[in-house]
Amino acid sequence: MRLSEIWIYPIKSLGGIRLSTASVESRGLKYDRRWMIIDEDGTFLTQRAIPKMALLDVALLDEGLQISFRYDLNKSIMIPYKPLTANTVRVTVWDDTVEALTVSDAADLWLSEQLDKNVQLVMMPESTIRRADPRYALNNEPVSFADGFPFLLISQASLDDLNGKLSKAMEMRRFRPNFVVFGTDAFAEDTWKSIRIGTETFDIVKPCSRCILTTIDPVTGEKGTEPLKTLASYRKVNNKILFGQNLVAVSNGFVREGDNISILL
Repeated sequence: MRLSEIWIYPIKSLGGIRLSTASVESRGLKYDRRWMIIDEDGTFLTQRAIPKMALLDVALLDEGLQISFRYDLNKSIMIPYKPLTANTVRVTVWDDTVEALTVSDAADLWLSEQLDKNVQLVMMPESTIRRADPRYALNNEPVSFADGFPFLLISQASLDDLNGKLSKAMEMRRFRPNFVVFGTDAFAEDTWKSIRIGTETFDIVKPCSRCILTTIDPVTGEKGTEPLKTLASYRKVNNKILFGQNLVAVSNGFVREGDNISILL
């Protein structure tokens, strides 16, 4: 088994970035979901409410994050890694309310124009500690602005199995994993408790329950009924549709595409 793909999503619910090497931190891969778009009430926004967010791509550049509109590359803005305004605001992500920093007035204006809604871009500073769900987290692990846990893993075989049941195959990026594993049986990850990727160790803590975000085409931003309709026919447990596994890091270091993966438990 090997690590075939590594993905990060610096701004929650915007486009992902595939990396060849990534730094493993307690709250997730470096830069992964450290930024988030909020509404005027400080509540997080995602493609669930604004499918057009799928059309905004993000790139990691030396000077910061570049956000661009996929179908008009002249529409872009640079987001410095260090916030320019840095005002403290209270933001809500699901059941959590934590402190974040505003980033820049220019970013807020640009994003509001692209999304046809008054929004604000915020960043999670190192001083903010948001805890993963204590019902499943093993050691009170922190998490970024991700939905629930620091890392998400899916095997390529699981996607291949799903695609064999769909009329139109789907790309892995629709499911927004951090790690894609090659060389397993379909849904083998359901049975793992602890793994090593290269030199780094991770514990598997909870299956990932999927929502309507997976029904939004990451290329066009259009909504459909798949893959949830098909997944519900064979991956539904206690009214939750499961696809992928949530992880926490036991060690912090680096992972690389091509790393060997071994099952520890």
